[in-house]
Amino acid sequence: MANLVFNVALGRVAAYASLPATNDALIAVPIETSGIVSDATMRDYDDLSTLLAGASNEQTTMGRKTLASVTVTVDDTNDRVAVDCADITWTAATGNAVSALVICYDPDTTTGTDSDLVPLVKLDFALTPDGSDVTATVADFYRSTSAA
Repeated sequence: MANLVFNVALGRVAAYASLPATNDALIAVPIETSGIVSDATMRDYDDLSTLLAGASNEQTTMGRKTLASVTVTVDDTNDRVAVDCADITWTAATGNAVSALVICYDPDTTTGTDSDLVPLVKLDFALTPDGSDVTATVADFYRSTSAA
């Protein structure tokens, strides 16, 4: 589950995750261990371009992944909403060590830049790629019982 919700996404993660537009998607971006900023700093970035222009670096060798099987479930019994997706796999992962995955909303996968990607949540994900396959097991990457 999310370790941090970006300020720009508070109260909107479930709406973005419902993928309301024609060519939209949720994208997982691996963030390198070296240079990663604190949660207090990271949560203030309003787009991926700004996040990556700071001290944090994208781990580009592994690459970004589009989330599959995204679901938004309203749980009336527990008075909450949960957002889930299929596990994320990188085949033969290599490159620099990773400390986090940032899940972003891409409003149009056919156009745009990193400044269009809205960071939603950060998941702690410690990994030193060694050429083997890596799977991020995802179980309700976001769950909320309030507007946050």
